[in-house]
Amino acid sequence: MKLSGDLKAFESRLGHEFGRPELLVRAVTHGSMTTANRDDNQRLEFLGDRVLGLVIAEALLESDKGAAEGQLAPRYNALVRKETCAEVARQIDLGQVLKLGRSEMMSGGRRKQALLGDAMEAVIAAVYRDAGFDAAQEVILRLWGDRVTSVKADARDAKTALQEWAQAQGLAPPVYAETARSGPDHAPQFTIEARLENGEAEEATAGAKRQAEQSAAKALLARVTANKS
Repeated sequence: MKLSGDLKAFESRLGHEFGRPELLVRAVTHGSMTTANRDDNQRLEFLGDRVLGLVIAEALLESDKGAAEGQLAPRYNALVRKETCAEVARQIDLGQVLKLGRSEMMSGGRRKQALLGDAMEAVIAAVYRDAGFDAAQEVILRLWGDRVTSVKADARDAKTALQEWAQAQGLAPPVYAETARSGPDHAPQFTIEARLENGEAEEATAGAKRQAEQSAAKALLARVTANKS
């Protein structure tokens, strides 16, 4: 199989030339483009998530030989979560080469965080299946770059941090509810409320529910911890 010009350019940005180019084609094919003769990237995504996890876990152990598991776990989560994978995908313009169905094209699929994160994991798996673990490790460490060494010592996401704060105060875990939705179907905006058992609450709006939840949790955590200080 011969790659198209845009995929050859993507190979250069990725830093890996495929001996089996069909793996790259599959990695950038979203489920909305699946046909009887075309596989999507979901199975590769499943594998890529595991390859990424192993590489990042090993890199964190090497970068901080004195860190305890309790310190490493939140850093690991910060580096492998979908938001970080999507950030790396944008860094190499992965969205530009995704093969999407009409519905995803119309809804701005090339910019969707979850879709980009999934595709980045699929590309990692494609490299792994094409050339083995060492090649995948090299690609991951180069693309993640100094994120591995600069990840914050306390890298918990806002929802986790808020839940741990609530538990320390003897409160039930926070609850999240969608309070509003606006914008066109292809680019919706979600307003999410984060609420604690004691009645404290904050809202945030974003283009993805998960992002809005994190922003609401961050705002609420900032307020309740400021009140306690």
